Amino acid sequence: MAFSSKGTTHRSTATGRRGMIASAHPLASLAGMRILMEGGNAIDAAIATAAALNVVEPYMSGIGGVGYLHIYSAREKEHKIVDYVALTPRAATLNLYDSDDKQGFGPLSPLVPGACGGWLAALERYGSMDAARVFAPAIEYGEQGYALTVKNAYFYAGAAPSLRRFKTGADTYLLDGAAPEPGEVVVQKALAETFRQVAAEGADVFYKGAIADCIVRYMEETGGLITKEDLADFAPAFVDPVSINYRGCEVFAPPPPCQAVQYLETLAIMEGFDVAGLGHNTTETLHRFIETTKLAMADRIAYAAIDDPPTAGLLSKEYAAERRALIGDKAQFTAGDHLVPGGPAGEVKAGDPRAWMNECTTHFDTIDADGNAVACTQSLGGAFGSSMVVPETGIALNNFMRWFDREPTSPNAIGPAKKNEMCVSPAQIWDADGLRLLIGTPGSYGILQTTPQMIMNILDHQMNVQAAIEAPRVKTGSPGLVVDVENRIDREVFAELERRGHQFNFLGDWSPGVGGGQGIMVDVDTGSFMGGADPRRDGYALGW
Repeated sequence: MAFSSKGTTHRSTATGRRGMIASAHPLASLAGMRILMEGGNAIDAAIATAAALNVVEPYMSGIGGVGYLHIYSAREKEHKIVDYVALTPRAATLNLYDSDDKQGFGPLSPLVPGACGGWLAALERYGSMDAARVFAPAIEYGEQGYALTVKNAYFYAGAAPSLRRFKTGADTYLLDGAAPEPGEVVVQKALAETFRQVAAEGADVFYKGAIADCIVRYMEETGGLITKEDLADFAPAFVDPVSINYRGCEVFAPPPPCQAVQYLETLAIMEGFDVAGLGHNTTETLHRFIETTKLAMADRIAYAAIDDPPTAGLLSKEYAAERRALIGDKAQFTAGDHLVPGGPAGEVKAGDPRAWMNECTTHFDTIDADGNAVACTQSLGGAFGSSMVVPETGIALNNFMRWFDREPTSPNAIGPAKKNEMCVSPAQIWDADGLRLLIGTPGSYGILQTTPQMIMNILDHQMNVQAAIEAPRVKTGSPGLVVDVENRIDREVFAELERRGHQFNFLGDWSPGVGGGQGIMVDVDTGSFMGGADPRRDGYALGW
């Protein structure tokens, strides 16, 4: 997979040979690059980038959130997922959640925070630097402040009404009750001090010590559910990825209950079509992709969150062929991203993969000259998560309870000490000669559609990584026949798709509603790196 010049790009590509960072904010990419240039490896750089994003993109992810670090360690010759998606509190029962509001905001909405434990576990197992050095850029940004970009200010403004509902959220992120404007400086000294404590004392201070006490006290004061026992019992997991072979490349992603199984199945079905021959974003390609997505979505809803999911069957060539045969010339109804009992007549249904058996978010990638590589997607759930910040700590708590269903029959229904279906799903792509691509995106359930589109742009349409990320996207998932689309696709294509029954919601030329991808490619001949970053958000790639 050598670098390609194919594809029109809005911005130039970034290249390097000793290291590369692609993240959702230039200062976060710079934090990771600083660590690489000081002699750290890609895992050290990843944790520096993750912590810096907590400061400079605080509405998307942070130490109070969850995620997956998708790591290849050259030293250990080991390919692992660090799963720091924690459980629901033990006291979380379905009867407590009778509204979207309770799931999405306030004290009932957080899962146990997993990011702190995941970051430190990855650093201990695969890093080369101590935590104090790795957290230093984020501590500097928090204490000295950073000037907001235009897109920073856009997300702050959008979340301001929710932040005003909770004093700690408003006091932390709003200036005199108003969303800060571009160029204004945001300082987060309490968060910087939390990072300093964690770097000095390790995960125990967060899950069993002084920081845990602050979290539990705030939960008790506000009617939240997280207890000291919930925090003390959390531990990140090191798990093996699952994969499919697509066009001779192995596409690796986190296993269920991560929802990446949806985009892996999507690719497995799409492999049976001549995607390159059908053309990029043509009527034929888009119709097949939209209908394939509906099928894979139905299977993900049915199987990803159950005990012992039939992953091998879902990703088998035989099952992909069976599902592919259901795609006709007309658009089919979908019930959408969630389980809906008694959905519309004729809606796409899950199949039976057992017959074939014998994841507001951020994404970043890091790589170094020794071959260590990280693809990470992490999140607070919604903008600033629960909109609540733990006093004296600067920790914004996630709101991932909203990723559960309130339908009791759903495999993903709310319950105590339970793992949820998780849309965040970073990918690594390898061929016979080694690592070729790190890629991923934020975007809620849209992650599962943006990711395969970016991958197909590279593997089928031979685009360079920047062009693949910038290319216009589509996203289905609303109940019925509606597809969200960016306007840059040819209108004649939409007209023909409408004749096939599809309906469209036009998002504008560039919409963060279809994600904010980042990626790094590795040249097969030279080993050099090319980074791509999404102009839909504040993405920046830096190479060295």
